[in-house]
Amino acid sequence: MILRIELQYKTKKGTETVFSSEEMPAEKAHLIGEDLLKTGRAKELKFIDKYDSSMTMKELKKYLEGVKTEPHNLTVYFDGGFDIQTKKSGLGCVIYYEQNGKALRLRRNALVTELDSNNEAEYAAIHLALLELMELGAHHLPVRFIGDSQVVINQLKGEWAVYEEEFNKWIDRIEEKLDKMGLDAEYELVSRKENKEADQLATQALKEIEIMSTMEIEK
Repeated sequence: MILRIELQYKTKKGTETVFSSEEMPAEKAHLIGEDLLKTGRAKELKFIDKYDSSMTMKELKKYLEGVKTEPHNLTVYFDGGFDIQTKKSGLGCVIYYEQNGKALRLRRNALVTELDSNNEAEYAAIHLALLELMELGAHHLPVRFIGDSQVVINQLKGEWAVYEEEFNKWIDRIEEKLDKMGLDAEYELVSRKENKEADQLATQALKEIEIMSTMEIEK
């Protein structure tokens, strides 16, 4: 969850004003909030999400305790490749998340034969990632999807029109899964170099090298 802190501040002489912070992860907001309260001058501390819903320090602490054992801080890198000669597609996704105090990375790829283009493979890679998130038990959290396809990212963000019937079908499938799981998706475009993990997985899938692994990484 991404939050900003809003607080009423009071000086020693009684002058008051209101401050609002930049947005930050919930864990960081909690730490900063605790530090602000120690000064004794922060009044009416609120933690506000992007929908302008607010919670108190007590409510934020309860939320953080609740998600500790569940997958959270979700970031997904995805990529898809289409081989026009074989009509096969390679899908790749890398999911970074935290659970039980550990930082984890899940890598998954798949080889499929029913797609017709590279962009369709990109959509299918997101859908593959959603299936993995469902297996993890991720729900009712924000998730960042990061890829290097300008077409797919901008269409999912609603910034580009979608004329292809198959693309619309994939978007409907993706949005249906997101709604069912209560996930709040954000989409980010990066260069192919920045997406090399997912790209490699998609390439390996086309070579019929199956990858499915989860490992702990350094925070």
